[in-house]
Amino acid sequence: MKTKAIALTLILITTLSCKNETTDEDISIAHNLELKLNHGKKWIANIETHEGIIKMDSIISRFKIDNENDYKVLGNQLTKQTSYVIKHCSMQGESHDQLHVVLIPMLDEISILKEENNEELVKFAFENLEQLISAYFKFFKV
Repeated sequence: MKTKAIALTLILITTLSCKNETTDEDISIAHNLELKLNHGKKWIANIETHEGIIKMDSIISRFKIDNENDYKVLGNQLTKQTSYVIKHCSMQGESHDQLHVVLIPMLDEISILKEENNEELVKFAFENLEQLISAYFKFFKV
């Protein structure tokens, strides 16, 4: 229950911080969660968002290289980066909506890393997070 409350709070903060207007398209994307290219090209992300995701990727890489296993510490480190991304979000329109397709699930997986004690669930969340970050780089650029 605590995880759901935190995830909902982060979603609300993300939505409000990014200064985006709600449209019918937003609702459709929220339900479908379909990440797509911008007419065959990558979406343009603001530099702060891109830097934050790069930093998250490097934190995860270091975690793996160092053979770490404290996922709660990792989750806290990643939360700092997602907070940075949310705070500095200046994206609007469909690129912003597409960012949310990967960012909101990232927040959910990070919450699991920080709060879950079941090792299998934590490792699954970690793998999902890696895939979401990889997806970000396939669909976004600066």
